[in-house]
Amino acid sequence: MRLPGPKAPPERAGSFLELLRITVAILILIHGVYRLAAGLVAPFGAWLDSLGFPFGYGWALAVTLYELAGPALMLARRWTSFAALGHAAILTLGMILVHWPAGWFVVGGGRNGMEYSVLLIVALLGIAWAYWPVRQGRTG
Repeated sequence: MRLPGPKAPPERAGSFLELLRITVAILILIHGVYRLAAGLVAPFGAWLDSLGFPFGYGWALAVTLYELAGPALMLARRWTSFAALGHAAILTLGMILVHWPAGWFVVGGGRNGMEYSVLLIVALLGIAWAYWPVRQGRTG
């Protein structure tokens, strides 16, 4: 599909993708660091238990550790696609459980909605696609 207007020059598009990867990784890393430093893993696990998740604390700890390890991998450009896909899955579940019931808007037309989650999920899927390994020697 051809859209009106010029495409971004490849070198700028590549630089933007690097900026997006770094920014999204840092945003997610902050969640894990804060939850761990503030002692919020146990309350997160209790909340998951209250929703009926088995082993809520284990899931909360796993998510928190993934929020530490995944961004580190993304920042190092190692297993970037897999780390981004894992985060997209976690955020999608969080969006369904927490933000979807609050509607679309984070602020303004509502409160605690899902618009920011959608933006992060799309960014993570774009990062996963862009950094997906390319096999050499394969055509069409």
